[in-house]
Amino acid sequence: MMANGDLQFRVATPDDASQIQQLVQSAFRAEDSRENWTGDMTLASQFSVKVEEIMSNITKPDSAYLIATDENGALKGSVGVSKRNADLARIYMLAVDRHHHRGGIGRKVLAYAEDYCQRRWGVNKIGLDALSSRHELILWYIRCGYRKTGELTQFPRERFAGLDLTDLYFVELEKDLDTGSAAVERT
Repeated sequence: MMANGDLQFRVATPDDASQIQQLVQSAFRAEDSRENWTGDMTLASQFSVKVEEIMSNITKPDSAYLIATDENGALKGSVGVSKRNADLARIYMLAVDRHHHRGGIGRKVLAYAEDYCQRRWGVNKIGLDALSSRHELILWYIRCGYRKTGELTQFPRERFAGLDLTDLYFVELEKDLDTGSAAVERT
């Protein structure tokens, strides 16, 4: 376990899957008053992820969920990470407890995930995607050092039958990591 401010970080176990699933769904469905932060609330309200999907990402090789808890062990944030190749890892489903949005937890979870991927897998680049409708979130990732790659990925419209999502896609972002300061952890 590693401390970061008042947060404790660790790799999730299968016992954490249900709690992560609840956090992710709650965070992705949370409304935020910042313009263009949340995106389409109709879409957000229908977002769901299955415990089995979380479990799969916890247990498969070269993949993990990282969780952040407070001093009492309460889950405050989580993020999925996976190694894609020798140089690239992906971050997905970054979520922060909706009662703690705007408190800097997301930035700490993101930084921990980047460090974990670099230490664990020796990658020098991190990739992620963000919904095209979440303009402010994309700008937040850019302020965190990410850049748009120019690539767009189709949004899985079939998961949201009945909604007009013709203009929705994922914006691909990447960040080069400082490879001079990280030692590769092989375990």
